[in-house]
Amino acid sequence: MREAPDIPCIRLAEIEIDPVHRDAYMAALSQEIETALRVEPGVLTLHAVPDRNDPARIVIFEMYANAEAYQAHLVTPHFQTYKAATAHMVRSLKLTELSPSR
Repeated sequence: MREAPDIPCIRLAEIEIDPVHRDAYMAALSQEIETALRVEPGVLTLHAVPDRNDPARIVIFEMYANAEAYQAHLVTPHFQTYKAATAHMVRSLKLTELSPSR
């Protein structure tokens, strides 16, 4: 579905990681988020928190200026580096598209 250019793209990522790699995963994720927020004007929010009852489950709230900003984020060197470095740590990934409130 193609969204209008002025509608924010909002996603919720639910990631289950191998608990053995939690610290390394969180370090890589923190670096990726910091870089994205610093260098990508279309990245409005990236906020990651562990599940209180299951610290190996990480929830990331993501908001981009629009769908194009999200697609641009996916091909950035820092995102690609993060994905490659953490691929073996991730047990599952669920992405949910959310609608902005009006």
